[in-house]
Amino acid sequence: MKLNLLSCNASRPDRRAIAKCIVDISNNISESLANDLTAILLEGDAIDIVVPDKNSGSALRALRKLVIDYEIME
Repeated sequence: MKLNLLSCNASRPDRRAIAKCIVDISNNISESLANDLTAILLEGDAIDIVVPDKNSGSALRALRKLVIDYEIME
């Protein structure tokens, strides 16, 4: 499943938690790339990630917990 992460609306976003979440839910994203993607997301730009179908339910819950708005692309 392909997700478009649109924004993070948390009052005090936790960069480390967001980066760890991206690493945990995605296909083949390293920690350094996740840190870069987190910075891009928190600056207000959308990012695309691919989540394995078997992890889709838990991935969406984790994103909602971090107050990240997302759009399912596929």
